[in-house]
Amino acid sequence: MELKQRLGYFSLFQGGEQLAPPNISCRVLNYACTRKYTPMSGGPRTYMGKECWKRRLWNPTDTLNVLLIIVDDLRPSLGCYGEKLVKSPNIDQLASHSLLFQNAFSQQAVCAPSRVSFLTGRRPDTTRLYDFNSYWRVHAGNFSTIPQYFKENGYMTMSVGKVFHPGISSNHSDDSPYSWSFPPYHPSSEKYENTKTCRGQDGELHANLLCPVDVTDVPEGTLPDKQSTEEAIRLLGKMETLTSPFFLAVGYHKPHIPFRYPKEFQKLYPLENITLAPDPHVPDGLPPVAYNPWMDIRRREDVQALNISVPYGPIPVDFQRKIRQSYFASVSYLDSEVGRLLSALDDLHLANRTIIAFTSDHGWALGEHGEWAKYSNFDVTTRVPLMFYVPGRTALLPEPGKKLFPYRDPFDPASESMDPGRQVVDLVELVSLFPTLTGLAGLRVPPRCPIPSFHVEVCREGQNLLKHFRFHDLEEDPYLDGNPRESIAYSQYPRPADSPQWNSDKPSLKDIKIMGYSIRTIDYRYTVWVGFNPNEFLANFSDIHAGELYFVDSDPLQDHNVYNDSQHGGFPQSLMP
Repeated sequence: MELKQRLGYFSLFQGGEQLAPPNISCRVLNYACTRKYTPMSGGPRTYMGKECWKRRLWNPTDTLNVLLIIVDDLRPSLGCYGEKLVKSPNIDQLASHSLLFQNAFSQQAVCAPSRVSFLTGRRPDTTRLYDFNSYWRVHAGNFSTIPQYFKENGYMTMSVGKVFHPGISSNHSDDSPYSWSFPPYHPSSEKYENTKTCRGQDGELHANLLCPVDVTDVPEGTLPDKQSTEEAIRLLGKMETLTSPFFLAVGYHKPHIPFRYPKEFQKLYPLENITLAPDPHVPDGLPPVAYNPWMDIRRREDVQALNISVPYGPIPVDFQRKIRQSYFASVSYLDSEVGRLLSALDDLHLANRTIIAFTSDHGWALGEHGEWAKYSNFDVTTRVPLMFYVPGRTALLPEPGKKLFPYRDPFDPASESMDPGRQVVDLVELVSLFPTLTGLAGLRVPPRCPIPSFHVEVCREGQNLLKHFRFHDLEEDPYLDGNPRESIAYSQYPRPADSPQWNSDKPSLKDIKIMGYSIRTIDYRYTVWVGFNPNEFLANFSDIHAGELYFVDSDPLQDHNVYNDSQHGGFPQSLMP
């Protein structure tokens, strides 16, 4: 990044042009000032005006903080996304004050590749991470990350819980010191997640998939997400009087397997109320390469006891209901932790000057297509929740003494689902998180990446979603009326072979022989499985192993593959990202 650009963030100049005349005050974080702000075109406005937003003076009292909440394996099974069974009152409350994206998709449905992708703003083919076994700065390019960009622009950046995937893919350091102002926090109790801490019907401890626990009986008497919430609240308390802005990323483990959660949340979901997936069988027209055999849950002791055949053997119906029950209970447990965190943000008087972004790294199949995991290109595994709260823009700032985010008890019948705020139906991608957060914070949005971009440290491959943030004084903005049919989301997934085998879910780079490239439009999902050279990182689109085509209107669950019935060719190059 050029020195002139760096200095531009801290001055009134960028590219030689003054960003704001000295007589324009943009103290948008003050409730009274926001109400009193009068744009040149008319009378007082409730929301911050367009001119003020685009021409903000760089001043610590004006700068918005950022709270980024990342959840592991969370599909949009939330009240705010229309899931009536799931009790998620705190996330629903956040959605009611946010801009919510109905159709947001991850770029690869597995933890490390997805997180590295959206935290760098690059697609997996650029980060060259399809597994868990390489660090992009060494393996692909020295790409900047979202927290690194904020850190280099004067923010105190902090990481709590699972933000980057731990291990080689983040250099065993969560990308420290590049991304964080001080070492990231990981809860001490997470080391017990996959150990024998689940009390079985035999009274013994097991390493089960289903693991509702009495928190007082588990090691350390706590759970990782509880510890992460407590640490995040502690850090927020220190930020209350800090003069510089902060960027706090909080990563929650649940509802990632095992479903280890406080057992009282199971009571929210009586088994008699739990339905099966609407399409619990492997579709007849599904190419074998597209199927994932969910090997990770097969390794759990309670699933092993079912003696299910590999790869297609169905899980017994009663156990299917128990899996879905525990997933939903884990979501409600997660919701309670998010509620504690947001309530504390309110109590510390930070909610009126903090952007909140909420999302997940990918979804998770709960029996759809006979699958019980991520590891595919279907909507159930690539579609994620995505919402942004921006003080004074997506919701009115609270009046003195009032709270935006009071804690809502999921066990309280009065905590009914709340309607979300404004919603966007256009298809968007997680790779857009980088430009969108920087734009909302008033920083210079990184430029679009050239092709190739391995040599470019700061650029982005996703679209900037700022055009979707519409407010009363921006009704005439010509960029607001986009055509949903022009939006496309890209995903991909690697396979080691044409048929399901032991490493189909998570093949190492050296074993990848096929790559499934998928495009999702408002009308259809189209996937081609093509030959892939892991040594050269090259896909051969003339070597087509299989294809999938599903039309959304007539086949919303993606059960009827019409690829072989259509006039298909190779993957349309005009649709490549």
